Formats: sequence, C-alpha cells, structure tokens
Amino acid sequence: MIGTLTAFSDELRRAGLPVSLTETLDAVRATEALPLANPAVLRAALAASFVKDVTHQRAFDTVFDVFFSGAPPRARLDEPALAGELADGGQGGGDATGELDAASLADALADALSGRGELDLNRLAALAVERFAGIEANRPVGLSYYLYRVLRGLDLDATVSGLLEQVRAGTIESPPELDQIPDLGLRRRLQREGVADRSEALRQAIEAELARRLAAVRGAVPVARSLRRNLVEDVDFMHASRTDLAAMRRSLAPLARVLAARLARRRRLGRQGALDFRSTIRHSLSTGGVPVAPRFRLPRRTKPELVVLADVSGSVAAFARFTLHLVYALGSQFSAVRSFAFIDGIDEVSRIFAQSSSITEAIERVETEAAVVAADGHSDYGGAFSRFSARYLDAVTARSTVLVLGDGRGNYHPAHPEVLAGLARRARRLYWLNPEPRAYWGSGDSLIAQYAPSCDAVVECRNLRQLERFVSELS
Repeated sequence: MIGTLTAFSDELRRAGLPVSLTETLDAVRATEALPLANPAVLRAALAASFVKDVTHQRAFDTVFDVFFSGAPPRARLDEPALAGELADGGQGGGDATGELDAASLADALADALSGRGELDLNRLAALAVERFAGIEANRPVGLSYYLYRVLRGLDLDATVSGLLEQVRAGTIESPPELDQIPDLGLRRRLQREGVADRSEALRQAIEAELARRLAAVRGAVPVARSLRRNLVEDVDFMHASRTDLAAMRRSLAPLARVLAARLARRRRLGRQGALDFRSTIRHSLSTGGVPVAPRFRLPRRTKPELVVLADVSGSVAAFARFTLHLVYALGSQFSAVRSFAFIDGIDEVSRIFAQSSSITEAIERVETEAAVVAADGHSDYGGAFSRFSARYLDAVTARSTVLVLGDGRGNYHPAHPEVLAGLARRARRLYWLNPEPRAYWGSGDSLIAQYAPSCDAVVECRNLRQLERFVSELS
C-alpha cells in the first residue's frame, strides 16, 4: 500500500497539486486506521490529506479513480439481470439468447436521460463501454479514442437533442419528482436542465469506466498520465476553453482576497530600514557602550500609483480581462489606478470602472464602449503608445508603476520604441506582462526585443499562477 500511495502522490504532483512528504506520511497513517475496502471512506481520507483547494478536487478525483477503483466487474450484454432491467421498460430485452439489441440500448439511454428509467447511469455506462469500446490491451491508443467510440456508438448527442425537442414540444412525460410543479414553463425548464445534467453525468461515468478498465490492463501510472489535465491556475489564458474560462473567473475573487490580505500584511509589517547609527549609540549607553540592540529607521512605504495599458485585441482579450479584473480587485493596495485600453487607438477606461456596478459589467463595457480602434482594428503598439504619449502623458509621474499587458505583436507596424522609453524615464517602474510563451518572443511580428530595454522586467504571464506571482511581487 505504501508503494501505491507514493506513486499516487507523485502523480498528484505531476498534475499540479502541491503535495509534501509530510502529507504523504499523513495519508499512509490514515490508511492504517481505515477500512480500505470502502472506496468512499478511502477517498475522503486521502482528499483530507492532499487537497487544500476546492479547485484541485477534480484533478484529485481523476487520479484517485485510476489508482484505487480497481478492475470493475464486466457488464455483459447477455447478463440475465441486466436484460431483465431493460425489458422492464416494455421495450423487449433482446433476442432468444438474451443478448440486448441496439434498439433496447437506445431506449434505455433515452429513459435514463429523461429521468424516467430505472437503469443507473453508472450501470448504463458499464454496458455502453462493454458493447462499443472494444478495448485492446496492446493497442497504444488513449482514453479519448475509446470515449469517442462509445459516444459515437450511443449517439449521445442525437439522443439529447431529440429529448430536448420533445420537452419543448411537450410530448414527453416529466420525471415523477417534477409532476407536482404547477407552472408548466418552470417544469419544462427543469426538464431541459435535467436532461443536460444527466447527459454530462453519463459522459463522466463512461470516462471513469474506461479509465478503470484501461488501468486494469495497462497500469495506473500511464493511464493517469493520459488523463492528466492542467489545474485551473495553470491553464493558458490564450488557449482556455469555455469551461476553463468559467472556472478561472470563479477563482479570481478568492485569489484577489488572498493577495489583498498578503499585500496589506506586507505593508503593515514591512522590513527593517537602514541602521540608525545615532539612536543605536544613544541606547548603547545603558550597556556600557556595547550596541546590544541596534536601532533602525523604519522605511516610509507608500502605495504606488498604477497605470495599466492593456491590449484588448482578439488574440489577447482573455488575458487582458483577467488581469484587469485582478488589478481592480486589488485597487485598495494602490493610491490610484488609471487604465487605458488599446488596439491601434487608445482610450482611458478608468471612468467605466468607476461608473459600473461590478467588475464584470465594467469589463463588458470596455469591450463595447471604449474607442480603441483608430484605423484598421489590428494591434499597433507603436501607434497606441504614441497616442498615449500625446494625450495622456500627465498620467505617468515619478510615483507611477506602468503595467503593459499584451503579446507585443504589432502586425508589422512601426514599433516606435523611443516612445515607450520616454514613458519609462517618467515612471518609477515599467513592467510588461506577456501571455505568450517566452520561446515565441521575437519571432514574426513580435516587438518585444525592441521594447524590453525600456522595461524593468518583461514577465511571461500565461496563467493565473504566474499572474498571482507577479502581483504579489508588484507592491
């Protein structure tokens, strides 16, 4: 068991979870006092040892299912009990040998998704995998291939679409738990949501069933590797799916609270300043001139002013949204924040943030109301910086920290690096956050190499983890 737990904790680290040796030892001690035959108890104990953030739970569950669910019992198509379950629906279970046909399986799927069937989704997933996956132990293909085969065999999307159409037309009975709802519109909306939720649950059950079966024939580690997904804080802004973006938005508010508390504490405590020689000598008189307790001048830490220049063109829009969201959530840590959005034109959007009731509304208004297009609507960093210098130069003072957000790709427009250099001379600090991988900088129409000498730092900022690290160091 110790070897399995060690491999399990190693895989969690590779998945991005912060797992220490102490936590692994805690998990080992927990398993010594638990009934290992109960997967639910084991899952809860290991999650208590390893999971410290709710956003890490899904990654933990994926790895746990591969390592500890074991080889599942095979769901046979000719299993009499299963045939009886499907036959109870009045659809006819199969042929004379008891083997279920495709029509019976399709009927069972429709009943299960509509909430009127008696066949459990996990049971249905096992049956679908047995019938359609065709797992070959020696074939080097991953779970996604077999998942595609099962979903194609079930024709899940077509079944879901058909059920939703029946709900809209009112030609399908509602599940028993909804029969007591008098409002027909509400009942149908709940029916639609139920179909969608059950279809997603079935998809996840099929994936889990495939993972268990593949782990039984190939081993847990290679299967866990193929299932590995980035944690939400490690997902690239520029390649995030719709689901990833939603999860990242949910993570921003707690992340902002943690960062704000950390920055406020750092300001409150600060570091010791320079040695105060006079005060040290004066206080040493009580110890015969020996400076037992050195005295220091406490530093005067002031909140910086922040000027944000954000490229909101399509290629980096998601990155700009999250960065602006976090910056404004941390607004109390700066004495002033002024934001400017640009593509090839530039416009101050601070007023939009001040007038909006929420940060989400403000960012949506920036995308629709800000005058950020001056010519062809393609990113022009040189032109945008020149317009900023001509119209808003007074925003940058000796107390300002300038933050440029963008990939630095200027579509082969003139770079005008001297304009950015002039802004850097006026500002206290100038940082550039780039959502592109560092290996891409300087390639094609990238202007980063021309702008970098004017910056105090050009920082790769591709995900929430890197954004958090930079903001915590900014103030």
